[in-house]
Amino acid sequence: MASPVLPPPETATTRRRGAGRELWRALAGRTARLVAWVHRTWRRSLQVRVVTITLVASSLLVGGFAYLIADKITGILLENAKTDVRLRLEGGAEYAAKQVLLYRQPQEAQLQQTIEGTVNYLAGGDPQQTSGVVVAITAEDHPGVIQTRAAPAIDVGPLISPELRTAVADGNVASQIGTGRLTGNQDTKYLAYGSPVPTKFGQIELYYLVPLTRQDATAAEARATVVGTGAALVVLLGLLAALVTRLVVNPVRVAARTAQRLSAGLLDQRMVVNGEDDLALLAASFNQMATNLQRQILRLEEMSRLQRRFTSDVSHELRTPLTTVRMAADLIFAERDEFDPAVARSAELLQAELDRFEELLTDLLEISRFDAGFAMLDAEPTDLVPIVHRVVERLTGLAERVGVPIELDLPEDEVIAEVDPRRVERVLRNLVGNAVEHGEGRPVLIRLGMDETAVAITVRDHGVGLKPGEEKLVFNRFWRADPSRARQTGGTGLGLSISVEDARLHGGWLEAWGAPGQGAQFRLTLPARAGDRLTTSPLRLVPEDARLPFGGPGDAGPLAIGPGAGGALTIGPATSEDPEATRAEVRT
Repeated sequence: MASPVLPPPETATTRRRGAGRELWRALAGRTARLVAWVHRTWRRSLQVRVVTITLVASSLLVGGFAYLIADKITGILLENAKTDVRLRLEGGAEYAAKQVLLYRQPQEAQLQQTIEGTVNYLAGGDPQQTSGVVVAITAEDHPGVIQTRAAPAIDVGPLISPELRTAVADGNVASQIGTGRLTGNQDTKYLAYGSPVPTKFGQIELYYLVPLTRQDATAAEARATVVGTGAALVVLLGLLAALVTRLVVNPVRVAARTAQRLSAGLLDQRMVVNGEDDLALLAASFNQMATNLQRQILRLEEMSRLQRRFTSDVSHELRTPLTTVRMAADLIFAERDEFDPAVARSAELLQAELDRFEELLTDLLEISRFDAGFAMLDAEPTDLVPIVHRVVERLTGLAERVGVPIELDLPEDEVIAEVDPRRVERVLRNLVGNAVEHGEGRPVLIRLGMDETAVAITVRDHGVGLKPGEEKLVFNRFWRADPSRARQTGGTGLGLSISVEDARLHGGWLEAWGAPGQGAQFRLTLPARAGDRLTTSPLRLVPEDARLPFGGPGDAGPLAIGPGAGGALTIGPATSEDPEATRAEVRT
């Protein structure tokens, strides 16, 4: 029997790598949350944006001025140092020329002592105890070498660049700025000035090397002062911007909160008016607007209440005479075979118009219930497949008369959902009836689909479709796509409006897509369990055979529009993509 293969033991390196990955993920997550918080704060806070922009702009401006001022101060200090050294160099060159003018040959014995004395004098006395100024006389580039002399006694050869030596040897007064060990053990920034000194035996060179320590310290102090002042000014500007922005933003925030309360139905909310400035004028104008809106809303609510009451009362009052007329009409219709053909035809017309009138009253009563908020949902687990079959059977006669075949694409299994079967059947009856009426002799396809959270039914016709702009009106009450069109079903114009309310009562969607010459498709989406919230639909709103207007996959297609979740009107491009991905909601 083969022994089982054991996994390799976890090593310390593996554990360290795993811990490193976990730490990296934690840091990445915190960074992402921080970036999201900053982005959210930047978008939502006007005060943060104003203060941040003020700080950035003032920092750049003050930083630029600070740089210019510090650079100007440094330049002035350096120029003053150059002027001072140049004046001293001119005097020193004149003095040195007088001292060596007596000598005709560089080999004379007293010349070396004269040069040493001149250097000590120009440097300030004792070559070991000077004020930091280094003076050197050299003639290395001339016959009869005269050694360098300096105070203090240091090797100045490396401190004088070949370029400076060449310029001075050519008879010019030149300068350089360098860094080296001038008067101590530390490197020092210094200014070197050189001048030729004419003699009877040729030319010698006089150099002054002055440390710039004091000038650098003064420039550093000036830069620190300018930077500190600039930083304090930036902070002050930020605080001032925050204060001013707060004074302006606070009333706007109060107005926004008051507007939110007004939109929530608290019509008595008002802003506090303080002072007589522009913000006080804004608050007073806002309060006046709120008062006018409250008065107008109350008036419209009263008118709407009276209208609903009138519609309900008229519908109920017409029920009694309609019942009487219906009884008489039924009696006449039953005996129509014994009448003259003209009278029999009149009886048939009377019966048809009474059916239409009764349907109109029923729809008006249903609309009044929705308007009054009295509509109730009687949801129960229901198989939607038989409902679709019942609707098709009821409309088969109409479909045969207009020559529109009805095709079904239904699942073989049951499609169970918690719905109100009466309302769902009414919605399907309206959708299929409209599709048959506008089918133009082409097939009408009914499709049923379901997933874990929702059920959907689509009704597709291949008629004239919807013109641009009509998709916004298709769910309006008493609206017809073509008022001159001969109607076959005798509808009231309220079918789709009632269907929208039925879908909304279920917490579902009723949406429409249409394009000229391509027909239309309506989609009813309902939650599988009563009370659940819809997020997607099992079926596509845009038919797979829909043609894009410009023939390209990226072109925008016809609009799909319909009431979405919560009574919103959903508008989206009718492309081959799923509209849930690009649905935009416009509140009605």
